[in-house]
Amino acid sequence: MYLVLIIITIIICILLGLIVLIQNPKGGGLSSNFSSSSQLMGVQKTGDFLEKGTWVLAISVMVLSLAINVAVKGGASAGSSNPALKEQIEKASKPTAPATAPLSLPSTPAPAKPETKPAK
Repeated sequence: MYLVLIIITIIICILLGLIVLIQNPKGGGLSSNFSSSSQLMGVQKTGDFLEKGTWVLAISVMVLSLAINVAVKGGASAGSSNPALKEQIEKASKPTAPATAPLSLPSTPAPAKPETKPAK
């Protein structure tokens, strides 16, 4: 399921890129190249079609990305049904006891050793 969603998303991204590249922000995109087709669809209708196609594909990419996220999270929990693996994960996640340290420190410092000078 995950792989199918990824492939569909890639195809939609490629189509979205092509539609965006076809458009011209000054109104001369696809409609300026086909002057004879302006009688069939009209200049404004071509722009509307490309704009609606852009919106549909962009929303489709967003929805598919959410679906992929749900599919990955659902697959990860279903795949870890091995009880030995769950036990090992739980054992590793439990905090261990700290190393034993002295409960109280001496309140006075230990006396320093006197220096002995060697005789000449």
